[in-house]
Amino acid sequence: MRILGLSYMYHDSAACLLIDGEIIAASAEERFNRKKHSLDFPHHAVTFCLERSGLDINELDCIVFYEKPFLKFERIIKTYISTFPRSFKSFKNFLPLWLKYKLFIPQKIREELGFRGKIYFVDHHYAHAASAFYPSGFENSAILTTDGTGEWTVIACGVGQNRNINLHKEMRFPHSIGLLYSAVTAHLGFQVNGGEGKVMALAAYGAPSYYADFKKVIKMKDDGSFLLNMDYFSFHSDLVMTSKEFVKTFGKPRQQEGLLTQRDYDLAATLQKCTEDILISIARNLYKETGSKNLCLAGGVALNCVANHKILENTDFKDIFIQPAAGDDGGSLGSAFYIHMALSDQKNRVRMNNAFFGPSFSSEEIEIFLNEHQVNYKKFENRNELHKIVAQKIYNNKIIGYFQGSMEFGPRSLGARSILANPINPETKDVLNKRVKHREWFRPFAPAVLCEYKNDYFEILCDSPFMLLAAKVKDEKKQLIPSVTHVDGRARIQTVKKEYSPDFYGLIEEFRKISGVPMVLNTSFNDKAEPIVCSPFDAYLCFMNTDMDYLVLGDFLIRHRANKGGAIEITG
Repeated sequence: MRILGLSYMYHDSAACLLIDGEIIAASAEERFNRKKHSLDFPHHAVTFCLERSGLDINELDCIVFYEKPFLKFERIIKTYISTFPRSFKSFKNFLPLWLKYKLFIPQKIREELGFRGKIYFVDHHYAHAASAFYPSGFENSAILTTDGTGEWTVIACGVGQNRNINLHKEMRFPHSIGLLYSAVTAHLGFQVNGGEGKVMALAAYGAPSYYADFKKVIKMKDDGSFLLNMDYFSFHSDLVMTSKEFVKTFGKPRQQEGLLTQRDYDLAATLQKCTEDILISIARNLYKETGSKNLCLAGGVALNCVANHKILENTDFKDIFIQPAAGDDGGSLGSAFYIHMALSDQKNRVRMNNAFFGPSFSSEEIEIFLNEHQVNYKKFENRNELHKIVAQKIYNNKIIGYFQGSMEFGPRSLGARSILANPINPETKDVLNKRVKHREWFRPFAPAVLCEYKNDYFEILCDSPFMLLAAKVKDEKKQLIPSVTHVDGRARIQTVKKEYSPDFYGLIEEFRKISGVPMVLNTSFNDKAEPIVCSPFDAYLCFMNTDMDYLVLGDFLIRHRANKGGAIEITG
């Protein structure tokens, strides 16, 4: 079967193509239209999927959308009615968009793509569950999905067995840990559906000193279920997420780009602890119910890598699987998998071991681009020689833009569209944040470590190929790798295996030979507020607009420096 999965209209629009249960192509629309967290119809992502497969749109067996719009519309209308007249202003903004676009998904798909075949819809949290369980390789697994909200569901618990998924427990809107996290994110002056990771990082600098106050905001039970006190929130009725009661208890919202205070650190720390406590309690209860040693996580909250590893540390689960696009972009993948399993008789399932399902560019295409733009470069016929030279430059504290092979699916750069630097140098973190990424000083960076050495440096309980687990750095190693050790003593780890990332593995191995440390610092290849680069042009433009030292485009090495006129001159 040839199935195209789509997610769009809220945030992180994406498309994914499955053929007979194999992922052929998958990408977020933002990588093409260059609008971060784009909600646009994923024209470019669909075009890429079709070009990668060689299929025409009407050679597909079906298209599937990652949620059920009429059910979501019901929830929104009922919520506005229950909070009227406070909700009128928000309702006025909401209704035209729904009446014009969001209620007419099949018509929109046919209009935009010219598709004449069948169109299916999958419940939002079943799409999340399918996105994790079906590519996990587990024969059976407990499943936990958590996000802001789907149609009505905000948390779903269940079990996957062979081809079947049963979500037997749920929590419903508005009592959402995802919306709680987003509300506090907005209160702390960061963007919703993008700034939550910043709050997770900020939490390490504070103490959960507002935990007692949070008991007024959220009533938690032993099994992990909870109720939000809606007197503290307005996301269900207004254009802002927190109410006057929240402001009275926790202080005024921080202005964007405003000075961070101890209140902000402690509020972030309290939010993170509450999130962890809830998720650990739910996971413990889920383990008792299912008896499975495996756990699949999905939904936007599953991007919280600190909470993910704490679940492993504080429950009896032995293995965890979180596919790289755990948020709404992964809904395209999950909805396609769900329909594949429902309509086909194919029984085999394999584990997703890499995330490289995006566009790639041949050496010839890259060379044509460089020549057309009159970029000086050095071409390497031997990739091992390139690895040795780049590894030496990283050891010499040079910052490298690294562009190789097929682009990653999901929000993490995993060695295909990465910026690489020296984890040993204690100054690397501050240099990268200020000089290259142009972002907040408190943001941490991740180590990409050769998998066979992970336990020498980290107290990590299983592999972490998609950078979605933050484990403790061993005490004796913290001083050795300061630029990838966060202030809380943890690191968001990517484990690299040769069979799945041979090029990236080869580079890290060369760095290990030089430095004795089997890892490099790995961060996403983008500037602040920009999506991760997709094409050689994107990479070159980002390289020119930041203070990276070298750019690797496939077989080609480029360096830059400012000339007397201030423009950037590219030399080999």
